[in-house]
Amino acid sequence: MARAGSSDCSTIETSQDVPGRTLEVPQGPAFIVNRMGQAEWARELARTILEEPLPRRWAHSQGVAAKAESLVPILGEEADLLIAAAWLHDIGYAPDLVDTGFHPLDGARYLRDVVEADGRLCRLVAHHTCAVNEARNRDLFDALTSEFGQERPELVEALTYCDMTTGPDGVPLDVTERLAEIHSRYGPEHLVSRSITASTPYILSAVRTVQAALEQSQTA
Repeated sequence: MARAGSSDCSTIETSQDVPGRTLEVPQGPAFIVNRMGQAEWARELARTILEEPLPRRWAHSQGVAAKAESLVPILGEEADLLIAAAWLHDIGYAPDLVDTGFHPLDGARYLRDVVEADGRLCRLVAHHTCAVNEARNRDLFDALTSEFGQERPELVEALTYCDMTTGPDGVPLDVTERLAEIHSRYGPEHLVSRSITASTPYILSAVRTVQAALEQSQTA
């Protein structure tokens, strides 16, 4: 898959304490190797964290994961990692996980520090959908980039495609509709809208790149 244009851009459960309540979460990927796929583990963790407090985020995550599953033909063995990241990319919105208020960083820190998840998975969650631009607007750029390096560009593009072609209720959307929905939901002056504006060239390029790779795989 060619790269998009650059931009600044048996499951045993264990209790994990987070502020406000105790979450029962599946043990990390290191434990489940050869027992269940990372994507299956991620789905159950995302369900535990999101389904009850944030049902709309849970619906969105299901839609993003479905998009990720459609990319198996172009990602091969790395599809399992992408699908896991798709399930978990928005867990940082969960009230019990909020620390900085910047969901990519809060979610990635939880995966790293509490669940002890795979480092590549943490990096994808931390940097999903050009998170560096919002990090700049929140004065969290140094924290994000010092704690979490970038993952392989093709995977970052793929996760951007999955997120930015899925609406907040999990329904597939054209990327232009998704961008318009975000601006409408937050308003033009909100830092999320400003961050998305800065990220738009990368987002559009990433979506086009993944769509082209999918089309090529279907005609090969």
